[in-house]
Amino acid sequence: MTNKISPRDLQKKRGKPGKYMIIDVRDGKELEGQEFDGGDSKIFGAVNIPLTQLIRDSRNGDLDRLRQVPLYLYSTVGNRADIATDELNTQGFNAFSIEGGFIAWKQEIQGRQNMVKFGKFKEVIDKIKK
Repeated sequence: MTNKISPRDLQKKRGKPGKYMIIDVRDGKELEGQEFDGGDSKIFGAVNIPLTQLIRDSRNGDLDRLRQVPLYLYSTVGNRADIATDELNTQGFNAFSIEGGFIAWKQEIQGRQNMVKFGKFKEVIDKIKK
């Protein structure tokens, strides 16, 4: 079973820098697409390590220095973060998936819905057409 943390519980821990790490497991194209919602496309302070790279790096020992640090992972809705969390925990890491992913974070912590602001609508359509 995947270890989980709610966006609100993680927000309470935010005043303790260096005591945890937040990892965004989405890939670059997905991040670009979510920048058009009128706000940040990631949680402040998060490091982006796409899911496949995270798993590869953890299996190669490249992330061993993080074994004792709580890791909080997220994706758009949390599915890939759950996969990454389970994989890391089987390797001895202390990982948690943020419930509901980035969408839940935006709604609960930033008070924003996952929608495109009208002023950016043309930019979104133009990007989709490319």
